[in-house]
Amino acid sequence: MTPVEITRGDGPVVLGLPHTGTWLPPDILARLNARGQRLTDTDWHIDRLYDGLLPGATTVRATFHRYVIDANRPPDGSSLYPGQNTTGLVPLTDFDGQPLWTDPPTEVEIAARRAAFHGPYGAALAAELERVRSRHGVAILYDCHSIRSRIPFLFDGTLPDFNIGTAQGQSCDPRIAQAVQGICARAEGFSSVLDGRFTGGWATRHFGQPAQGIHAIQMELAQSTHLETEAPPFAYDAARAARLRPVLAEILTTLAALAPDLRGTS
Repeated sequence: MTPVEITRGDGPVVLGLPHTGTWLPPDILARLNARGQRLTDTDWHIDRLYDGLLPGATTVRATFHRYVIDANRPPDGSSLYPGQNTTGLVPLTDFDGQPLWTDPPTEVEIAARRAAFHGPYGAALAAELERVRSRHGVAILYDCHSIRSRIPFLFDGTLPDFNIGTAQGQSCDPRIAQAVQGICARAEGFSSVLDGRFTGGWATRHFGQPAQGIHAIQMELAQSTHLETEAPPFAYDAARAARLRPVLAEILTTLAALAPDLRGTS
């Protein structure tokens, strides 16, 4: 199983998909406990949700599950949200704070997973962003995510539908954040927030270098926007998705159209 799937497009937008993969090597799967083997913290159906929304987009998708190693965590294992509950480079607990492993990985094993999985995903994303920037003079990383709307271990209350992350304005030109925020705010029947509980993961923070012509923005969708229920079997809800997909298409199309205006602004 290759750790990364790449679909190359000729446009300025790159879609990052670090958490849709469900593959685990058999030896790793066997060491997860029954709770871990449910793979609850997957970004369920996000690849399907975005499929075909922006012709010409490049996609970079991790095929492995985040319990192998999280492709959107810093490779040195540092916390994205110091002082808050979160999960690590190789999660030891799920989003509810419950143990995942009967036999947790050692530091040596984590290093091996970093080399075999995290490294190739990051390298592929870097290469595609550079290819796109060379072609267009600018590249926009749109990092695609989802999460259950209610997870008391991670946050209070109910999450908004659209959770836009720009590392507090550091990962992209303000026009990108304003455009995405405006579309989400106008979307009837949906709620949104900019740089709320989720401000962008490792990819957004690491690759988002506006001064170098690479802009990054993260979209964390509440799974209630496109799943029948936020519990097993996490089935895709076509009717809900049909309401959501036009909004996402408008976001991506707007970003692609904005790209020429971002050239030379570094």
